[in-house]
Amino acid sequence: MQRAGEVVLGIDLGTTATKVVAVDGALRPVSTVERATPLRSTPDGAAVHNPEAVLGAVIEAVRESAAACARHGHTVSGLSFSAALHTLLALDASGAPLTPALSWADTRSADVARRLRADGAGGEELHRATGTPVHPMTPLTKLAWFGAREPGLARRAAVWCGLKDYVLSMLTGRLVTDLSCASATGLMNMHTTDWHPPALEVAGVSAGRLPELVPPTAVFALCSEPAAVLGLPSGLPVVAGAGDGPLANLAVGATAPATAALSLGTSGALRVVRDRPGVDEQCRVFCYYLADGLWVLGGAVSNAGVVAQWAADSFGGVDVADLLNEAAEVEPGAEGLVALPHLLGERAPWWDPDARGALIGLRRGHGRAHMTRALIEGVGQQLALVRDSMPTAGAPVSTVRATGGALRSPLWAEVMAAALDMPLEIIDDAAGSGHGAALLGRRALGGLPTLTSAPVQAEARAHRTVFPDPVAARQMAAARPLTEQLYRLLRAAH
Repeated sequence: MQRAGEVVLGIDLGTTATKVVAVDGALRPVSTVERATPLRSTPDGAAVHNPEAVLGAVIEAVRESAAACARHGHTVSGLSFSAALHTLLALDASGAPLTPALSWADTRSADVARRLRADGAGGEELHRATGTPVHPMTPLTKLAWFGAREPGLARRAAVWCGLKDYVLSMLTGRLVTDLSCASATGLMNMHTTDWHPPALEVAGVSAGRLPELVPPTAVFALCSEPAAVLGLPSGLPVVAGAGDGPLANLAVGATAPATAALSLGTSGALRVVRDRPGVDEQCRVFCYYLADGLWVLGGAVSNAGVVAQWAADSFGGVDVADLLNEAAEVEPGAEGLVALPHLLGERAPWWDPDARGALIGLRRGHGRAHMTRALIEGVGQQLALVRDSMPTAGAPVSTVRATGGALRSPLWAEVMAAALDMPLEIIDDAAGSGHGAALLGRRALGGLPTLTSAPVQAEARAHRTVFPDPVAARQMAAARPLTEQLYRLLRAAH
């Protein structure tokens, strides 16, 4: 068991920052250190990280966190990782990067995804086998894109891996992929937890050029050279870790059946944990591995808080908070204005990078407050459509634990509660997936009996609960079929 003075450092490799969260024996975060890891984007759809810069950020943040823990009398008993899903980079035979690390936001493989999705049966077959939607976010489509666009580079690559895999290899000397991150590549069969031959054929890669698959709780030893740089003992346990989405459920205590985690920031997601893999018949949701036989089923939406920022920018650069306060004065339903908030294409439940946004029913009496409210209600409808897909996959939702910066706005919280028609238990979880990584680390190191244990649930306490307005909930439920119909009509028109 972990002693009271010991902490596990959860290292979260996020899309825009690396965060290191120290979690004590009471499962509470005691410190957080953050380093920016900028995402470089270009007009052709690239969205990449410099893997060596990310490694440098990890080293700086862990070193600072370890020093702070030492000053406060805490002993670091292990490291554990979280990572943004769907990353991909190539390494040469020496383990050095040949490419930047492509992030989930890289859309250059969109043509590959379109082709696979046009073959309806083939695309759905891959989705049902791997649990991962056919979408340009995935390493499956990125690998096929590399093979077509840069065949020479594809041939030179000794191995293809995720960004976390590279960082872990630099610290431990072991190049492995955990089953959680692997389950979101589109390359792993979720029923066998091994690489999926039909997916490998589509991607144009052999299993021998992918890392060894290991459980998220696999433990390795910190090598002496990085240990000296970090100020930590050589041989310190390093836990492979998992994907950031599944670990977010763990961090907020949403691991019990029918308890969903709602994340709402620039983008959003709704996920629920269950004890078996599988997706719905219509392939609207994903299914990714957490650990210990637990799977996370749900969907991510590309458009959440970004729609309010877009509105604020578009209406003359007004302050977002002021605009949200204006929109809160508009009655639910925005006086008949309906929005499809697909400013950045859309992921769940459509998995359509070409989805377009729209405002339907616009009249002279509508102003910026109506449009803003309609956009926010459109986000709520999108997440409700994800929730509606879950029961058909055997994962009903009865409770929602919610986190994210957008929920600091009363309007966002009220609209989400109405859209889902259930109370939102809002959790103060500033530590995020880094906290989840540390909890997973404690499980791997023997300090936590199960990932669904009472201590995990008890520590993630709601600091407020937002109840749905019954009138608004009825209005949104009645309008949801129209939202889906409008998406299909607009999709057919372009």
